[in-house]
Amino acid sequence: MPSKTTTTDERTVPVTEPTERITSPSLKGNTSELRDLEAGLDNLQSDAGRKHGIEWKRILLPVAALVVLILVWQFYVSLGLKRRDQVPGPLDVLSQLSALWGEGKVQETVWTSLQRGLIGFLISVVVATPVGLLLAQVAPLRRAFGPLISGLQVLPSVAWVPAAIIWFGLTDATVYFVVLMGAIPSIINGLISGVDQIPPQYRSVGKVLGANRFQMALQIVLPAALPGYIGGLKQGWAFSWRSLMAAEIIAVGGTIGFGLGSLLDQGRSLSDMGVVMAAILLILAVGILIELIVFGPIEKRLLQRRGLLAGSSR
Repeated sequence: MPSKTTTTDERTVPVTEPTERITSPSLKGNTSELRDLEAGLDNLQSDAGRKHGIEWKRILLPVAALVVLILVWQFYVSLGLKRRDQVPGPLDVLSQLSALWGEGKVQETVWTSLQRGLIGFLISVVVATPVGLLLAQVAPLRRAFGPLISGLQVLPSVAWVPAAIIWFGLTDATVYFVVLMGAIPSIINGLISGVDQIPPQYRSVGKVLGANRFQMALQIVLPAALPGYIGGLKQGWAFSWRSLMAAEIIAVGGTIGFGLGSLLDQGRSLSDMGVVMAAILLILAVGILIELIVFGPIEKRLLQRRGLLAGSSR
């Protein structure tokens, strides 16, 4: 850069002469590349605008897969390899569902099981969140109880049903206990995994700002661990829903209400495959709806806010 100096009474001061504005040598004077760059920017803007509309592929593809499965199911039934009372067709199950709806059993069983599942899951979140934060923040406690939490997560929840019946009898407490034992370990491990993925600079910034342990946990660690925590919540719900079905199938009678698991066991007792298949489809439908209505939007919004959704298959 050319410059000249001027002499004053006290010192010599360099004076920089103005130079020409620097431009990219690859684009300077090249109109075709400039047009390509402008077209690329327009495409990016149009793609971003499209994301705000309805993405029909995400709706049509699952519907198409469901239709294919139903057609395969009907084709297998039409081959006559099994008796219709052992393998009912889609129309037979639909007829059975319609009959159960008319009797009010669909409404009763779905509401009973969904209420139990949601209450048990919310209690599990309230219990598991502070325990998970404590284990993630205090190394000696994690080394002491971490293997136990992992072991409880691996242990099938149905193993708790006989013990719960002995302790609580045929009451709703048995069902809730089994749900808690299924969901709490998964939520704790998910939160610990999320905390492990936090960059150490976050804690350093918190210490510089004067955050105490409580503020560090709630205002820095927990928000930063949200992706892993949400994953743990999803897994915890899945475990609680499965645990609930196992408890309702085994613990029948007493003051326990009539849920989807009880309907499934009733179909088995009567050797009615129409009722069995109807109960299975209802259990599956509730699980899918909870994923689509609750966890799917929460996870998508979290990823969008953190700029992690681009290129995702969601």
